[in-house]
Amino acid sequence: MSAVLGVDVGSNAARAVAMNRDGEVIAVGSGVYEGAEGWAQGRAEPAAWLAAVVEAINETGVRPAAICVGGQSPTTVPMSGSPAVTVLHPAGATLGFEEQHYAQREILGTDDVAQVWDWVMARLGANVRQSRWPGDATLRGYGRRAATGQVIGHTDGAHGLPHDIPLVAGAQDAFFAFWAGGVDTPGRALDPGGRTGGLAVAVESPQERDPHAMRSAATGVDIVGGPVSSHGLMMEWLSRLTGRPISELLDLAELVPPGADGVSVLPYLEGERAPRWNRELRAEITGLGSGHGPAHIARAALESTAYGLRHILDSLSLPALDVLVCAGAPARSPVWCQIKADVLDVPVEVPEETDLAAYGAALSAGAGAGWWPLPGDAPSGSWPRPAGRVVRPVPRQVYRDGYKRFVESGDAAERRLR
Repeated sequence: MSAVLGVDVGSNAARAVAMNRDGEVIAVGSGVYEGAEGWAQGRAEPAAWLAAVVEAINETGVRPAAICVGGQSPTTVPMSGSPAVTVLHPAGATLGFEEQHYAQREILGTDDVAQVWDWVMARLGANVRQSRWPGDATLRGYGRRAATGQVIGHTDGAHGLPHDIPLVAGAQDAFFAFWAGGVDTPGRALDPGGRTGGLAVAVESPQERDPHAMRSAATGVDIVGGPVSSHGLMMEWLSRLTGRPISELLDLAELVPPGADGVSVLPYLEGERAPRWNRELRAEITGLGSGHGPAHIARAALESTAYGLRHILDSLSLPALDVLVCAGAPARSPVWCQIKADVLDVPVEVPEETDLAAYGAALSAGAGAGWWPLPGDAPSGSWPRPAGRVVRPVPRQVYRDGYKRFVESGDAAERRLR
């Protein structure tokens, strides 16, 4: 069976998805980053990424018609030497996206750099290029530009991969997730999940484009919204604090009623991005009493992430959403998906393949193989989407009240900073 393969170089592991021409996932694979527990904050050993990508590809057991790699961004890798500077490094954190790359390059002290996926592809045999999504600005000093979905070389037989497989230009994980989630049709939105999360909403492109909008894969459709800072990260923090695995915390949260018995959380462990864009804000837990425990805090943390998405949506002043696609590890939690549906009062679509970044990379590989159009070259609905299920919302007054308190608490926190 003919298949294409996409790989996402994520924060904690590399994950590969192989799909056929119908967009059906026929195999998956993963690879861990050897020695990652010893990496300094915001630094990484590129060789471990490469080894994990190869491991993930080989684990699928598929010889693909094309391979595409995408991943975390901004992350800058020296073409020779190590370590890399990752998205978790504070370099340029208060600057724009391109400026963050340049700040990372300055930290590395070399002009011979690449984005993480371009570095991996170069090691597999691709020409050294700068893979960029339609509408992305060209990064100075990161190599010649190549469009996402364009063939940029072939495997050279090194690192245990077969020889002469087409290698296709990638993109950052968020854009691949938007593409895979079908955020190319107005009214569809996506929360990519992961450690951060956020809300991306597809809208018709206005005659005068918003300079802050991103281009979707489809012609005539833009993406608006923004990232937040601490969704999955809140659960990671609570797991470390309590010594309980996240899976256990999610189970405990399901036992607590909506509203978390009055416990509220501001999930700003690393400041807030959209819609306040205030990195000085910090997390808060309020309403604790002697009868509360880890289950209540876990429930309140989950609810706070949904309130954060609602806050972004309200700041956009858009028509009502048709559907919210939830992806990443949070999408594997039924209680978390139900909370998001209820708080936003919108159906939540949960794909069977929750790693939409890897699925989107496979779409790019398919474009390189000639199966589908390149992103930016076709209208909505020109690419397959992963199968999934729909979670119906149950509107609740306790969430409406909780959201109001959430916004008021964030406003009060900002006033204290001033």
